[in-house]
Amino acid sequence: MNKIEEYKKEKDGLDVIQDVPRYAAEGWQAISDGDKERLKWTGVFFRRQTPGHFMMRVRIPNGITTANQLRALGEISGEFGKGFADITTRQQIQLRWFTIKDVPAIWQRLKLVGLVTLQTGMDNIRNVIGCPVAGLTPNELFDASPVVREFTQMFMGNKAYTNLPRKFNVTITACKETCIHAEAQDIALTPATKEVNGAELKGFNVAVGGKMGSGGYRIASPLDLFVTPEAAAAVCSHIVMIFRDHGARESRTKARLAFLIENWGVERFRRELARRV
Repeated sequence: MNKIEEYKKEKDGLDVIQDVPRYAAEGWQAISDGDKERLKWTGVFFRRQTPGHFMMRVRIPNGITTANQLRALGEISGEFGKGFADITTRQQIQLRWFTIKDVPAIWQRLKLVGLVTLQTGMDNIRNVIGCPVAGLTPNELFDASPVVREFTQMFMGNKAYTNLPRKFNVTITACKETCIHAEAQDIALTPATKEVNGAELKGFNVAVGGKMGSGGYRIASPLDLFVTPEAAAAVCSHIVMIFRDHGARESRTKARLAFLIENWGVERFRRELARRV
């Protein structure tokens, strides 16, 4: 068993939340090696390059935020950090250079504007991304951002989803311009139509097992599956649960969904998904 799996067996990643006030009072030197990893479940990252200073990743589903939220992020960065923030490839904001004693206050400030940092690192479903102009562009089949929010609400703070073999990337989009890298995601929902009883339904194609690292690039495999927006979040949940229950855990470089797809084959994976749904 690798070290990260040992840490997860000892204590769920989200359980470190209750230890943060103590660490805030005692200082970063008091944080155990296991809890330095578990803090990533809360979106707080110990930076070995700058001991005593941390990075925080803020979850922003589909990259859609508000002026109040951006203003709060700017104020937090100015008061606790260096006055700047990162915009990530997963449509999130990263705050830098704060100390562990600042974390409770930062979390409270984020909560006031409806933002959280939970499950933005380690073996979790990372920020769910979508079309940057969802709901605004005429080139989308429909606005898929409500599906992003629905799925996010399913797993946020839910321990059923916090013990995955590795990280899990999801994109949900109905944009027809291929504006996000769907083929590199563990789950990719992309726009599709299907004729049923003479009527055209709008929904998603489903592909699984894409990745960038951990042994090289792999394009997500289509499941030959059409899902409606109403069913999409639940289907995504079932796919994650298959990965949780059957994904490899021995070597972290072989623990992505892509390796389960290659081991099982697409047909077996689709049968298992159909059985669960």
